[in-house]
Amino acid sequence: MITTKAELENIVTLTDSEKAWFDDPSSLPLLISDHLAGLMCHEGIRRQFVPSVEEKDEAESLDPLAELEHSVSSRLIHRYGHRVALLTTDRCFSYCRHCFRRRFTGLDSGPISDSEIERAADYLEHHGEVYEVLLTGGDMFTLSDDRLERLLSALRRKRSDLVLRLCTRAPVSYPERFSDELMAIMEKHNEEGPMVLMCQFNHPDELSAESLDAVRKFTRLGIPAFNQSVLLRGVNDDADTLERLCVALLRNRIKPYYLFQCDLVRGTAHFRVSVDRGLEIEAELRRRLSGLAMPQYTIDLPEGGGKVILTENHLIGREDGQLIFTTVDGQERRYPEK
Repeated sequence: MITTKAELENIVTLTDSEKAWFDDPSSLPLLISDHLAGLMCHEGIRRQFVPSVEEKDEAESLDPLAELEHSVSSRLIHRYGHRVALLTTDRCFSYCRHCFRRRFTGLDSGPISDSEIERAADYLEHHGEVYEVLLTGGDMFTLSDDRLERLLSALRRKRSDLVLRLCTRAPVSYPERFSDELMAIMEKHNEEGPMVLMCQFNHPDELSAESLDAVRKFTRLGIPAFNQSVLLRGVNDDADTLERLCVALLRNRIKPYYLFQCDLVRGTAHFRVSVDRGLEIEAELRRRLSGLAMPQYTIDLPEGGGKVILTENHLIGREDGQLIFTTVDGQERRYPEK
């Protein structure tokens, strides 16, 4: 793992902006896995993981999604009626510089404890309206096999019907984590109740053979894989890059699910693409991609407003009992109102 300036300079030539970060580092530490260190020649990967002084912009909130306001405990967030997020750990195998949970990630709160696991399981037992749990953090797969077994067993013991979303960037940053022993745990608990793998591939250069093999271990168990990309300036803010990414994901049995607008998180403004530009990219992707390959361009609204889908409106008017639409190619079509 790369954790120091000297180690980082052994693999990349730092820019002045990147060097300046080390004079006064942000709260999110430097951490780059050996796997990603071997991919730093790709600019779309380097920009996501090498810190820069631009992170020192502190004009925005550390909690723009109001997670603290909707927290049942220090680890459990209940912001939507039917699903909760469980913060399994603050640790990752590599820290993304666009991290939206900087208020928590990398601050040494560590893995979830036995008492915190039981508290979350008890809460879910008494809240039958919840049917999905996002196991997130940090990255759940930084937990030891033993801790993962305890966590999954506790949840399944109280609620075997829960859909467990396994939220991770480990296939990107540390694909060797998915050992036979770990996958045996995944297989066991997937048989007890449904699981879904939620990946984050942001650039096609992240789709290494090792990363794809890690995801394949889940799909072979019947655990479907979905991808949540973040629209990032200088990484994937063009239709060509995202088209390559989405087609490659689909070919590898990973459904492109979300393309997130960057959250208003302190220290990430330099990654942000305007919504107008995002809508232009979304419209172009709809012309190029099938429905299976097309992610939902989505914004998580500030102050706990929740997720809404951003898309070009093809319903442009009404006339004489007819709805007026435009096709993705700009042609006009009509459909009766009744």
